[in-house]
Amino acid sequence: MAATLSAWPWENLGSFKYLLFGPFLAKVMYSRLMEDNSMMEDIWCLHILIICALRGVIYQYWTSFANSLFLTRNRRIIQQGVDFNQIDKEWDWDNFIILQALIASMGRYVFPILTDNNLPLWDTRGFIAAMLLHMGVSEPLYYWAHKHFHGKFLFNRYHSFHHLSTVPQPFTAGSTTFLEHLVLTAIIGVPVVATCVIGYGSKSMIYAYVLIFDFLRCLGHCNVEIIPYQIFDTFPFLRYLLYTPTYHSLHHTEMGTNYCLFMPLYDALGNTLNPKSWELHKKITSNSGENGRVPDFVFLAHVVDITSAMHVCFVFRSFASRPYATRIFLLPFWPVCFVVMLVMWAKSKTFLVSFYNLRNRLHQTWSVPRFGFQYFLPFAREGINKHIEQAILRADRMGVKVISLAALNKNEALNGGGTLFVMKHPNLKVRVVHGNTLTAAVILNDIPEDVKEVFLTGATSKLGRAIALYLCRRKVSVMMLTPSTERFQNIQKEAPTECQKYLVQVTKYQAAKNCKTWIVGKWITPREQWFAPSGAHFHQFVVPPILAIRRDCTYGDLAAMRLPDDVEGLGVCEYTMDRGVVHACHAGGVVHFLEGWSHHEVGAIDVDRIDLVWKAALKHGLRPVSGVKKQNHF
Repeated sequence: MAATLSAWPWENLGSFKYLLFGPFLAKVMYSRLMEDNSMMEDIWCLHILIICALRGVIYQYWTSFANSLFLTRNRRIIQQGVDFNQIDKEWDWDNFIILQALIASMGRYVFPILTDNNLPLWDTRGFIAAMLLHMGVSEPLYYWAHKHFHGKFLFNRYHSFHHLSTVPQPFTAGSTTFLEHLVLTAIIGVPVVATCVIGYGSKSMIYAYVLIFDFLRCLGHCNVEIIPYQIFDTFPFLRYLLYTPTYHSLHHTEMGTNYCLFMPLYDALGNTLNPKSWELHKKITSNSGENGRVPDFVFLAHVVDITSAMHVCFVFRSFASRPYATRIFLLPFWPVCFVVMLVMWAKSKTFLVSFYNLRNRLHQTWSVPRFGFQYFLPFAREGINKHIEQAILRADRMGVKVISLAALNKNEALNGGGTLFVMKHPNLKVRVVHGNTLTAAVILNDIPEDVKEVFLTGATSKLGRAIALYLCRRKVSVMMLTPSTERFQNIQKEAPTECQKYLVQVTKYQAAKNCKTWIVGKWITPREQWFAPSGAHFHQFVVPPILAIRRDCTYGDLAAMRLPDDVEGLGVCEYTMDRGVVHACHAGGVVHFLEGWSHHEVGAIDVDRIDLVWKAALKHGLRPVSGVKKQNHF
């Protein structure tokens, strides 16, 4: 049973908790509609709404900065990634903003001076008073309360929830119990209320104190050291007046030390100062120019469309932690993304977007700054290949062992499935992998054993060729849709003589009107899908996936595999994939690295290695994900 005052009163409301702001908005709108600007109560409600909005922006911007790994990876204090468990635990981090808004609205009856419309916009004395009250009252009060929350009784019932977050984040600051935030509200309120009571209050002081308070809380929880140690070397006394992210992170990793709110002075006076605080701070900041830990494996991804560009942890962490889907709240950001796309198109570099640990080995996802449609523009190919080449050479210089190319980054027409880079740089130490061998294995193992006939589009592509050759060895008749007799015959000659009869060239979709197993490797229109018989199943390896329009047919997901259970620090879904699931080509690169294979996997797929790669994937704990999409009711 939960302890008294540990749960939030509105925790069962879900997203509807934001309706608690409704009365504030209603009062403001009513006063404006009635043109009664003298209603001080409604003006106070307007200020509450503005402050709440600004507070949310501060926490969001700090979180975006903390998760911009391409900017912060060398200054991170705790290197572990933020996983799905922590993201879910901190989902309602903003409960305290609602709580303090409600308390502020009730506080006008206790301290009517706060809602006095005659409060000046600025009073320098108020800022000085608020600062002194904070240093002399709020800081020691927080230190005393925080230390007691670390006592056995209070910690187990209330404060342990906050420390379940392994990696401090700005949202972690708000992820505490109801009782803790009641105490924190009193600590914030003392300087504000007292300054107004003594007659030095001002609107700007209220705004400034609350927002600076949040800013400093985010600073301490951001897990990125941004304060240069040279400042403390030059002015040693400052280290006792302002904490650092390193200082606060030690409180999470070595509890029993560093209890202060923002001022380490009180830890020094209370003999709870961690002796490693300044040494660790200097070490992290002085080594910030180094690359830090080199990843063993890199997956080179790309953006699919404009709105999916927001599906990264440094934009909206909660959105990135769920499978991508186009949502209404994204539409207002579309013009912003479009402008960013133009900037990225003009001049940009590959950037780090996520990482995770597998068996204590660091895996990273880099992203090429190009959008899906750009890969099909002839004049853009040279620029895209240049970015991919730069990423490969950068990985080679860093000492990365394997770099795997995402779907369009290994397009045959673009660079021959990665062959272009291997041929141009024959001395690469990093292994370049397209991962399509495992993709073929996933598709093939999803086809039932009793299937005797399949219809294959994209039949002469890398995957289409491998699938056709593998199935014909299983004595499955493969109708290969291709207008090119020469390309068909070249593939047919690769098959064993006794199996060549199972490969059949077709040039029209009508040829598959009685075939219930379609393998789609080239995008097909809704009209072309209607040539499939009722009850057909569409396996697919086409990007983007085909539209599921047939009610009487089923549609397979893109080839994917679930990562092993011992993966740590994974907090981002890979495009539309579920949590912990990656595209098969991504998984193929992981297997290539874990097996320690020394060859490049580029160009044509070696059909003889399909079963070998499949067994290796299963050996390392990867599991296939075979899902059937429900057809849309158009």
